Formats: sequence, structure tokens, C-alpha cells
Amino acid sequence: MADLGDTGAEPVIPLPNPGEGGPVAELPGADVPVIPLPNPGEGGPVATGGAIVLPIWPRNTRVRFLNAAYGYPSFRIFFNSRRVVNFLGYASLSGYGRYSSGYHTVTVAGLDGYIYLQKTLPFESGSSYTVAVINRTGGLDLIQIPDICCAPTRGASNFRVSNMAYNSGPVDVLLADGRVIYADVRFKETTAYKRIQPGEYEFLFAETSMMPIPSDMDIESLDSAFIGMYPVPDMVASLYLNVQRGTNYTVFLLQNGPGANSLQTLVAEDR
Repeated sequence: MADLGDTGAEPVIPLPNPGEGGPVAELPGADVPVIPLPNPGEGGPVATGGAIVLPIWPRNTRVRFLNAAYGYPSFRIFFNSRRVVNFLGYASLSGYGRYSSGYHTVTVAGLDGYIYLQKTLPFESGSSYTVAVINRTGGLDLIQIPDICCAPTRGASNFRVSNMAYNSGPVDVLLADGRVIYADVRFKETTAYKRIQPGEYEFLFAETSMMPIPSDMDIESLDSAFIGMYPVPDMVASLYLNVQRGTNYTVFLLQNGPGANSLQTLVAEDR
């Protein structure tokens, strides 16, 4: 073996000598061997404008569907021409499905095939969404709710509220001791996630004029002596929730009758 320390040479990838076979560079007056690359269409990266182009594969998006359309029968859901949910009753939530990203048409149909609604929505690569079928004046609509959230840290979880109740006024979200977590959550509004500590909670939903706690303050469990002791006027719904660590919670507010502010809750737990 040659003594590289004496010659200053560096090891290189061996190439065939000119005339011994293999590809050579197409340079004027030159016959220099080169490392072969596949031809276009043969697979692998190819040169474009002097640069090697590596393929970029499209990523998928995760989508689930919520039936928040009070007063309608169950639905079938189509993603483009593909049927993805066969039976979606009121106040029910499908599991996530994986689909290609981009613009896609969502069709809401009855079990008899009647088409209630078609709408084209954008789905970003690598994201997760809840697509809710909601009431609107004279019919139905779709609303797209992003579900991406930072992962729970330090043994905590995340919590938010999504108001999909057409008959709802602005609703405050309170703990049983009177602290306001969110104020004036309106129809079609989804709050930002707040970090919540594991424990037992009683949430009250009401119309009040109280101010919420600072947005960067965690939701902390209460002393059991305070639970249920705080009188809240104009309460429209309540929820008992045993929060587990490492979970993202979304509380959907849904219509529960024809009257104003007749509400019910639906809890989604995502790990």
C-alpha cells in the first residue's frame, strides 16, 4: 500500500481509465471517466440544470368527521368519490382516516343517497382536522377545525372547547369555583388549547359578564370542598371530566333541543 503521508495523496473512488469502458464526461477534447447516474425514467435522482434533484414524496393528512347538524337524519360522508363514513348519527364523531393532502371535495349525503351538501376544502400536508357538519340558516354547512397541537409536556394534558351549537349565544366556560377558563365562546368558534393538569374537574357553561383567567395560566384541579359550591346563573350545560395525563381534550358544544341555549357536550380524547 502506498504511503499517503509521503505523497500527500488522498484515497479516491476508482474510475476506469479512458478507453476501458464506462461513461465519460462530454467535454471538448476530454476523455475523463465519470460516476454514472441513471437516465431519466430509470429511477433515482437525475440532473436538472447541473444539480441532482431528489424526489419529494407527498405526505398525508388525517381527517375525522363530526355530525353537529341538529334535526337531520344520519349521514354518509364521501371524500371526493370515496365513501369514508357509512353511518354518522347526530352528536357522533368518526375516527381519523388518512388521505392525500391538497384540495378535496367533501360530500354529505343521506342514507337514501340524497346529497345535502358538497364543499371543497384545503387539507394541509402533515396536519389533522375535524370536519363538522353544522346547521346554518336554511340548510347545512361544513366547518374545518385544525386539530394540531403541541404534545402535552411534564405529565400535563391539553384542553379546548369548540362551539358547534347553532342555537347558542356566547358561552363562558367556568370551573366549579367560579374561575372563567374561556369567555364568550361563540357559534363556530374553537378556542386555543390550554394546558390542564391531571385530576377531576367540573366544567360549567353559562352566559356571564365575568373576566377569564390569563390565557397563559394552566387549568388546575380544585379542592373537592369547592366542587359544586359556586352558584352560576344562566347555566346552560355542565360536564364532569376526569383528566388523564398525556391527552388532548376537545369539548364540543352541540344543540340539544329547539330552544335557545339548549346544549349538550361531546368529549374527544386524543393521545
